[in-house]
This record gives sequence, C-alpha cells and structure tokens, in this order.
Amino acid sequence: MTVFANPFHLGHSVFIALLLVAVSANGQEPEYPKPEHEEPEYSGDVTDVRTIRRVEQHPQAWRVWQPFIIQGDKKNHLLVAFGAMRNGKKDMGDIFATLSTDDGDTWDEPVAVFDHTRRQGAIQFAYANPVLYRVPGQAVIWCFAMRCSIAQRNSEESGLAAAFTADNGRSWTAVELAMHYTGPLILNAAPVKTMIGGQTHFLLPAHRNTLAADPRGSRDHFLLTSTSLLEWKLQSFIPQPADARVFLHEGNLAPGDEDGELKIVMRTANYDRTDLTTNPPRAYSSVSSDGGKTWSIARAEPDLHNAKSKGFFGRSTNGTHIYVYNDGPAQRDKTPDFPNGGRTSLRYKIKPSGGDWSGQKTFYHAGIKNSYPTLCEVAPGDFRCVWDSGTADKTRTHIHFGKLKIAP
Repeated sequence: MTVFANPFHLGHSVFIALLLVAVSANGQEPEYPKPEHEEPEYSGDVTDVRTIRRVEQHPQAWRVWQPFIIQGDKKNHLLVAFGAMRNGKKDMGDIFATLSTDDGDTWDEPVAVFDHTRRQGAIQFAYANPVLYRVPGQAVIWCFAMRCSIAQRNSEESGLAAAFTADNGRSWTAVELAMHYTGPLILNAAPVKTMIGGQTHFLLPAHRNTLAADPRGSRDHFLLTSTSLLEWKLQSFIPQPADARVFLHEGNLAPGDEDGELKIVMRTANYDRTDLTTNPPRAYSSVSSDGGKTWSIARAEPDLHNAKSKGFFGRSTNGTHIYVYNDGPAQRDKTPDFPNGGRTSLRYKIKPSGGDWSGQKTFYHAGIKNSYPTLCEVAPGDFRCVWDSGTADKTRTHIHFGKLKIAP
C-alpha cells in the first residue's frame, strides 16, 4: 500500500504528480479534497450566504436555533446570538454569541452567554430565545433570554434572564433583574426605545402560553416596560379581537406608518387548538399612538401570510417596512407542494411608508428547512440577516447568514 503525504503541505506540482500516480495505481480518476459541508444551491435575493455554526459542533445539543443579529461597535462588526438545544429538551439549552469582524464573511469561535451546566445555588436552568439590544449611543450590548428550570421539558414556564458585554461579545456578565412581572414569558424580539408620558422607556414584547399546562391559563401577548433595562414591569396587553380570540405570539415592534406610531406584527395560531392556523393563515397586528402605553385591538393583516412560524417585521431608516416569513403550510402539515411539511422557503414583502405591501419575493429557497429570520440594518435599506436552517426533512441543523438590500 502506498502512503502519501498530506497534499496540503506539498507544492502544486508535487500534488499533481501524486494524483497522476494515484490514477495509474487504481485506474480511476482522482478525487480532489472537498469541504466537509458545501452550501446548497439556492435562489432568492439574499447574497453572501454563509454558515455560522453547525449542530455537530455542539456535542450536548441536537439542534441549533433562533439566531439574533446586531451591528457591532466598529465598522463591519456583527454579533450573533443563538441557542444550542440540549439533548432531551424540546426548546432550551445554552445560549452562545459569535462575532464577525469582516461583515459576516468569517465568524469567531462562539462564547457562552448562558450555560445550562452552571448552577445558581441549588437551581439549574436551561435557556432559550436570545435577543440582543444596544441602547442608542452606548457601547454596551445586552442579551435578554428566557431561563427555565431544567426539570421542565420545554421552556414555556420561563422567566427573564439578562447579561451584557462591554467588549463586543467576547465576554459576558450576567445580571439579576428586578422583575415586577413575575409570570411566565416567551421572548422573540428586542426592546425598542420610546417615550411614555415624557419619560424614556424601553418596551420588550413577550407572550405567555400558560394555557398549555393550566386549564385556567391564557395565551396572550403583552409588553414589558423599563426605564433602565434592569427593572421590568408589565405595561399592557395586546387586546384580543372581539369576535374570536387568536393565539398572538412572537411579535416584532417597529415604527408604524404615522409619526409617533408603534406597530407590532405577530405570529398567530388558533387560540384553543394551537395545531391549527388562523383561517386564513395570517399575521395579526396592533398599533399604539402613545408610545406603547395602550394598544389597538389586534386585527388580521390581509396581505401577510403566517402559518404558525415566526416572521420578522421591521422598518428601514428610509421608511420602508419589511416582513420576512415562511410560505406554505404549518410546520408539520404535508401537502403535495410541501411533502416534508412547512417552514421551508423564506419569502418577504416590502411596503413604502403609507403604501401597500408588495407581491411575494423570495428571500431564500434551497429545498431545505428554514425558519426564524432576524434582520438588522447597517445602512439605509441594507440588512444583515440570520436564520436557522436544516436539510430537506430535518430542522435546525445549522445557522445561516446573508445580506439583503431593499429599495426605498
């Protein structure tokens, strides 16, 4: 048997000669070294697609999921937080953060923000759903997440956890929050800065699903408020539709169409049977004209599809709204066009200020599972994007990054 040296340590001509020897030895064409994973061919308007992290890189996890992206404190710096789902748990584990210093081309080794193996006294937590936030004009970046007793199978009985970084995500300091809202909560989107009664407030959207384990529980969307990011109170609930309740959850806050207006666009499901979508499957929205103190009754968005999957809603600094979502059926519903169920292609729509939503555009399509997109704007109409991705029939095997530009 002939043993060759590592071809990557050889000069080009020597490498070619060894390949020719290999051909003459076995009569077959040589195989050139291939990367362990190749990006699939895709269609869509995102560019510069990269894989940030794969589940195989986390031995204690069986999924990686729900990434969140924010701009760093220097040019071309981006910070992404994501979850690594612990084996045996439905939707909780550890939270990691990774930094790119070259606008997403490469990513540093992740740093643990919240580690389920670190006990707090006798209590052990697992974590989920990170969101990143920087107060405008400040260097400190916050990571808010959910923490739940590790004895639970899922994270729906979680409380709010927080940590901050002063070195662009390279190290994190955990903070114990003063919580006046003591019920369970589920996060999805970052806080927004607003003015209520002439005072600066931060609004954090959240929802609860206590009805899942308690027949007297509820499925409601609400807003927490803080003046410091350290002390949080319940501000208000999103009023339910008068005709029939809807499971409103995972809402994103952004400026609305009118000056001084805030708008929240929410994922939906049937209130009593969460395995069903609304009919038809639509996102719902609510608006506030007093800085987030009170909100309108939630109503369906007739142009915005939602089949029980998190969408992203935001507004560019040029005034254009954007909505990124999964087309097709719900995650586990199989149809002839979706033989492996929903949460495959990611699509998007845009709407100029005061205008109408565009037709459906393709964000990312590769014949594989994709879900939970989050975007951050680095220049007017220029977004950096992350989402969790998978294979044709398996969800959340890796975290994807891409870039998207939209016209005003």
